[in-house]
Amino acid sequence: MFPHGYVALWAVACVAAMVICVRQRQAFAWSHRAYWQYLLTPWKGLTFLVAACGITVIAPYTGDPTWDYFDALFMSIFTFLSAPWAVGALYKSLRGNLGLGQAYVALCFWMFSASWSYDLYLLIRDGVYPITWYSNIYASSVLYVSAGLLWNLEWAKEKGVVFGFMQEDWPAQPTENALSKVIWYALPFMALAAFLIVYFFLL
Repeated sequence: MFPHGYVALWAVACVAAMVICVRQRQAFAWSHRAYWQYLLTPWKGLTFLVAACGITVIAPYTGDPTWDYFDALFMSIFTFLSAPWAVGALYKSLRGNLGLGQAYVALCFWMFSASWSYDLYLLIRDGVYPITWYSNIYASSVLYVSAGLLWNLEWAKEKGVVFGFMQEDWPAQPTENALSKVIWYALPFMALAAFLIVYFFLL
């Protein structure tokens, strides 16, 4: 099965997103050092390593032939690098703080990380478009949004635990390692990811 129309659609969507990124590069948070300081804090890096290792190691044993070490690993990396920004950008776009261009690019980052990269890899590996492409969108999107919310958890002295993208200065480097303060809020997102991993393993 090879849905030419769908492939052409998302390929054009990716090219359009790349054009916007090039033309408006400085407008995107990920083009600035502050975003990477915000993302690469110890607790976020640690939870990423645990999640990525768990998903990657278990992938070949799920019984799903479309999952192997490679797509599990690169999708985990794409999710860590883009989901915190994409979820935050979509929130701010809905609030009217960011333009439609950023919302569009955020959606493309989301879909490429959670779906299109998976589709492309399997098309190259197997020579056919995966029949699981549609169902994978839902399963991977749940993990993508959960990851984006998890890695946006921050401690604000005046407000307590909040999603970083709800702050005006987002993304700003945290003033302290917030793991001890956000851990109880992070657990539901971690539990959801663990549940889905176990579910696919037992399916």
